[in-house]
Amino acid sequence: MVAHYRGPGGRAHPPLWQLVPTPHKAARTREASVAKIIKRHRIRRFDAAHVLSVLRTQPVTVADGTTEAVSAHVATLVARIRLVNQQLDDAHRRLDSLTARLALSQETEPGQQRQHDAAILASLPGVGRIVLATLLAEAFDVLQRRDYAALRSLTGVPPVTKRSGKSCIVIRRQACHDRLANAMYHWARVAVQHDVTSRAKYTALRSRGHSHGRALRSVADRLLNVACAMLKTGTTFNPSLAAQKNLLLKGGESPPRANETPPNIPGKRFRAA
Repeated sequence: MVAHYRGPGGRAHPPLWQLVPTPHKAARTREASVAKIIKRHRIRRFDAAHVLSVLRTQPVTVADGTTEAVSAHVATLVARIRLVNQQLDDAHRRLDSLTARLALSQETEPGQQRQHDAAILASLPGVGRIVLATLLAEAFDVLQRRDYAALRSLTGVPPVTKRSGKSCIVIRRQACHDRLANAMYHWARVAVQHDVTSRAKYTALRSRGHSHGRALRSVADRLLNVACAMLKTGTTFNPSLAAQKNLLLKGGESPPRANETPPNIPGKRFRAA
């Protein structure tokens, strides 16, 4: 069971261990009871029948008293896991409250609201509480300068090219901030799952033979570029505008420039220069 549900802080571990402490107990456990735990903790990789089949596997023959000793030890582990989960929940609530205070907009001119960096970054696809807190804490100075080149080097998304004579080797950048590099990996990974443009870029890079990590770093590089542009203009991410731009580009048209009105020519389609 532990091999299937990895992670010491797994939410489903304590309820399952308390419900099925021994293999003998698993034989008398109903499938509906396991299904409730799986549904409560949003586990989709396995169903209740699979979990019970694993728990009902023929146990290893052990000496008398071993099962009772292991069950007592598991009971102490359950208490520790519950404490860790409680501390994680408290830390997440603290992070949410801090970022919420940073994201509050202020009125610069009558009727105009200025968005803070936290609100702008939080609007990007793939940015969660951990990624947002890491960016604000570890790259605060670079974000304040809106320095895209420095942010790329700090997060480790651009590759390193080594040339010697006729040889040319492109490798991953190792000289970077570890916590920021880890945050960029998860940012790009989640963005590929929820953002159409990021998914298309990832698919194109994979089809060209790039590895999973290399493709994610390229997606993260694009997201950093978008983030810096949004920080400079003080605007939040708008998925509808991104979708309209993608449709224009697929149709072979360029979107109109800012403060430029397309001419009204009957029978002709305006094409921006």
